[in-house]
Amino acid sequence: MRRDDWLRAARKRGRWARRRISGAPAQTPDGHRRVNRYGGRLTDEQISAGRHRESVGGAWDEIGRLQHGYLLATGLKPSSYLLDVGCGALRGGVHFVRYLEPGHYYGIDVNESLLRAALVKELPEAGLADRLPPENLRATSRFECDFGVRFDTALAVSVFTHLPLNHIRLCLFQVAKVVAPGGRFFATYFPADPGRAFDRPVRQKATRTFPERDPYHYLPSDLAWAATSVARWEPKQVGDWGHPRGQHMIEFVRLPDD
Repeated sequence: MRRDDWLRAARKRGRWARRRISGAPAQTPDGHRRVNRYGGRLTDEQISAGRHRESVGGAWDEIGRLQHGYLLATGLKPSSYLLDVGCGALRGGVHFVRYLEPGHYYGIDVNESLLRAALVKELPEAGLADRLPPENLRATSRFECDFGVRFDTALAVSVFTHLPLNHIRLCLFQVAKVVAPGGRFFATYFPADPGRAFDRPVRQKATRTFPERDPYHYLPSDLAWAATSVARWEPKQVGDWGHPRGQHMIEFVRLPDD
């Protein structure tokens, strides 16, 4: 599919291009109810002004470089196939698209307008438009990521921080379908305080997190259960990996199916 065709089709799927960032509708374009406000739609004017960088939390350059450097340090190769879960407007994606062989980067996100921002602004301005086919990006609210590719690496930065536990389970279930045995899925989360009462918020570096609403915090054991309850994952706690807002990292290794 050509880039212009992809953009025209995306515009026809809804009126999302005219939504305000603060006016996220109650449902996603595919009819599922939203669990957070991340899906607020950006207009062409907001994308042109760079508002998409704000809508994903800012720290665009710092966190983009951080996730790129982390995956390289843990073994990502130019020949790797990478799935970026919650890729947004490619804060980290522009670095991965530049590093990986053309066509080896894939991304999914709930927000179509952020994917559009990646295609019409971020990639062209970085000189990378010819390295990423538009069909390698997909808008989905249920983590559908079957691109016909077996991935050796997957990444979700600042995704689990905004999701209730059953949505995390759904994500781990879907990603397990497309990650090859031995492949790894790295995900960030806000850590809970094991010594604090369950119903109390936790003060993180830059925000407060909650057990029942966005932004969420979790124990490593919560995420380990979420993974092993739905698929053959081996959870490995990483912990602090240098995130400026205090998000921790957990690694899930895909085990062979019985």
